[in-house]
Amino acid sequence: MAQVERIRVEIKSGKIHREVAYLITSLSPEKASPKRLLELNRGHWEIENRLHWVRDVTFAEDQSQIRTAAGPRMMAMLRNFTISLVRLHHEAKWIAQALRDLAARPHLALAMIGL
Repeated sequence: MAQVERIRVEIKSGKIHREVAYLITSLSPEKASPKRLLELNRGHWEIENRLHWVRDVTFAEDQSQIRTAAGPRMMAMLRNFTISLVRLHHEAKWIAQALRDLAARPHLALAMIGL
C-alpha cells in the first residue's frame, strides 16, 4: 500500500486543493518502488485525460439521451473508435478541431475508413 498526495491550484482564484489517495498493488515490495508506483498512477490519469475527458467534453457523452439496452456501450465504442482513427490519421492537434475539419471535408473521413 502507498500514499500519494495531490496538490492542485485553481488558476483564477489561487485556491489550493490537497487530496490524499491510497494505492493498493499486487506488486512485490521489490517491484513497487515509489518511482514505479508513481508511473502507474500517472499512466492511469493519462488514460483518463486522453480518452474519457475527450468523450465527456468533445462528444458531450454525459448529456447523451441514449440510456437503454446496449446503446450506451455501443456509442462509447463508436466514440472510442472515432478518437482512435483521428489520432492515427489526422494531423490536428485537438480532437474537436479534427472533427470540425472532417465534417467540412467528409471525403477525408471516408478515406480514413477505406471508403
